[in-house]
Amino acid sequence: MFNVGDNIVYPMHGAGTINSIEEKEILGEKQQYYIIKMPGEVMIMVPTAKAESMGVRNVIDKQNANSVLNVLEKDETEMSNNWNKRYRENLDKMKTGDIYEVADVVRNLSFKQKEKGSLSTGEKKMLTNAKQILVSELVLAEHSSKDEIEKLIDNKIDMSFKEYRVETEAKIDLQQNAVNKFIPFDGAANA
Repeated sequence: MFNVGDNIVYPMHGAGTINSIEEKEILGEKQQYYIIKMPGEVMIMVPTAKAESMGVRNVIDKQNANSVLNVLEKDETEMSNNWNKRYRENLDKMKTGDIYEVADVVRNLSFKQKEKGSLSTGEKKMLTNAKQILVSELVLAEHSSKDEIEKLIDNKIDMSFKEYRVETEAKIDLQQNAVNKFIPFDGAANA
């Protein structure tokens, strides 16, 4: 059982703080509920008896927060090229409530967005949601502000993208320049 003031994570919603524990009658049934204050002044009620089975857990500590940030520094994990299958796989990862899986989704979709220039509407929404969930927990774990954590996440993803992806783009650019050097194209020469 959690207590008032505990920082907890509610899968698919993110991290928040238990504001109170209240008895409510809903559909004729009285139950105890955790009243959780989420980012953006949103309040969520979770039945205390079902909280554990719903995946509610404590926010990670600072040491685990560093490990989560390390996930963002790695290369993307293999994903399906079929966007529908990829979407379902990422959704399953997010439903686990495991912050490492959420970080994996954020990094992978961020890489895909950088490579393609954009994502499908569904994946764009998923990336926004996954990032919000990741940020909400890291803010509480790192005792930091939302803006600082968002910048930190973006910087880690940018650095890892450059390390694992930009190299291949640079090689392609070098090859293109080599072709132009040896086979110059001058529209005036063909006239």
